[in-house]
Amino acid sequence: METVKRMLLGNKAWVQERLQMDPTYFERLVRPQTPEVLWIGCSDSRVPPDEVTGTSPGELFVHRNIANLVVHTDLNLLSVLQYAVEHLGVKHIVLCGHYGCGGVKAAMSRSQLGLLNKWLRHIKDVYRYHRAEIDLHGDVDKRVDRLVEINVMEQVQNLVKTSIVQRAWKRNQRPHVHGWVFSLEDGHIEEIVSIDPSTAVIDDVYRYDDLAAD
Repeated sequence: METVKRMLLGNKAWVQERLQMDPTYFERLVRPQTPEVLWIGCSDSRVPPDEVTGTSPGELFVHRNIANLVVHTDLNLLSVLQYAVEHLGVKHIVLCGHYGCGGVKAAMSRSQLGLLNKWLRHIKDVYRYHRAEIDLHGDVDKRVDRLVEINVMEQVQNLVKTSIVQRAWKRNQRPHVHGWVFSLEDGHIEEIVSIDPSTAVIDDVYRYDDLAAD
């Protein structure tokens, strides 16, 4: 059976299962969404946000890209971020990477990958800044996983650098920003960085004085 046909049949089975469990499920689903969490994660098909966190539709507002990057020129991500923070009023932003990330591993190589190389440049920069520490780790897989962790920490800082987050912190003391890493080997998530708006420290060069408008 073709994959897409199997997906459509799977959808019908899912609908029936949901209705059997809760006849009002779809009545609730059409109501306006009120997620408390913005999830920024990797596009990797093995890391579905709702599955790995045990959440239901409506609980997470999601943006995914290769290697979970926060790039200051990415209008797609910035639009999602602004909508989640300013219109949905999310209380938390979770930036989640995962060990064994193919994008991170590719960024550590010299492979010619066409357009993808331009995206991976952002991770190459992170590697260059932290290369001395990363290369202290043993084999290639351990170095990749350490770069995964450092990349998550750097992307969390990129979130903090945005005027969107800083404005929300100043006005509403939210959202709380978290950096997580998911393990494909055992399914567990580890929090490696957490930034509370009330105690956050922003480097002066990235701090905005006038946050009335962008």
